[in-house]
Amino acid sequence: MKVLLNDGLEKEGLAIFQEAGIETDTKKRDATQLVAEIGQFDALVVRSATKVTREVIEAGAKGKLKIIGRAGVGYDNIDAQAASENGIVVKIAPYGSTNAVAELAIDLMLCISRNTPQSHHSLKNGVWIKKKLEGRELNGKTLGLIGCGRIGQKVAQIAKLGFNMEVIGFDIKPCPESGIKFLATKEDVLQKADYLSVHTGGKDVIIGANELAVMKPTAYIINTSRGNNIDQQALYAALKDGKIGGYAADVYKEEPKAENDPFNDKLKELENVVLSSHLGASTVEAQRETSTEIARVLSGYLLGGDFTNAVNAGESIEVEEKEIFTLFIHHHDVPGVFANIDKVLADSNINIRANYSRQINKGYAISVYVLHQRVDPSIIDKLKAVPNVCNVKS
Repeated sequence: MKVLLNDGLEKEGLAIFQEAGIETDTKKRDATQLVAEIGQFDALVVRSATKVTREVIEAGAKGKLKIIGRAGVGYDNIDAQAASENGIVVKIAPYGSTNAVAELAIDLMLCISRNTPQSHHSLKNGVWIKKKLEGRELNGKTLGLIGCGRIGQKVAQIAKLGFNMEVIGFDIKPCPESGIKFLATKEDVLQKADYLSVHTGGKDVIIGANELAVMKPTAYIINTSRGNNIDQQALYAALKDGKIGGYAADVYKEEPKAENDPFNDKLKELENVVLSSHLGASTVEAQRETSTEIARVLSGYLLGGDFTNAVNAGESIEVEEKEIFTLFIHHHDVPGVFANIDKVLADSNINIRANYSRQINKGYAISVYVLHQRVDPSIIDKLKAVPNVCNVKS
């Protein structure tokens, strides 16, 4: 097995691949080289720099490529649809940067409230400004969350314990045990929030002119999600006209493609904004954790068929939301048993969704078949008659 790490990987991740017996290649390929050579690799791991296009995926599918990994959360740079069409699994590493992004959201919340970046900038230029930079405290304020997944829940935890904030939220899949007070609609959250932190991801506009209009004129918005999640023209107008208090962001609709490229976002013209250069996952700890996470989940798939963290295939069968039935078969652990069992089920027009098998004693195994149809007693009798099958239970 061989993995191409086209955007590099920390040594901790490399060590996991090495321990699994998987060869790694960290030589950077440009787009043309990637298309020409990707078929030599079983897996491709990228960060945000490499664009994994349909052309790359189709070239890999003709060769050995089985899986693409994104060492991070967002996978906008990977054509997941093309991967699905070509039988290539796409996985992400969403947990390694959770704390880093949550801490940055809190950091931006503090910065926009206390005007610390503006103070820093004026002092660096030899100018003492104080009265003009009077700010606000977080203590006792209401934090609204739009999107309450891993990062949103971590932000909520820090805000509640560290700043005594009331945390309310909206999510299409609310998680009551998170400690967040979930409201019925997004608009309910927008109306009540003193601070609004966005954690939805995706490319859709979540907050537009109508949503901005219902917010408090003193409210602050913090965006560490995606630049596209907020209508940029409507946001600019609301900030310029004082319809909302301020905006702090780490993400933008269009971001420079390379270090030292110009940053042309119109938001930089405004005084009531704080901007950072997509630093959400840019910590030593997050890079290390992300590298080990992606190495584990890719190795798990290549060596054991584990779908954990897959984004274009269900991590578990339950995600598919189809009724399933289990069948338990105790059998000798010898060649040919699975083929004979599968034939009985196929002849009975029963679809096998998954098959989990482990040795249960020397020379024996227990196999759990997950099926899309119920197995009636007559089929169980046929399975019991299969050579080397000891027992069958539904």
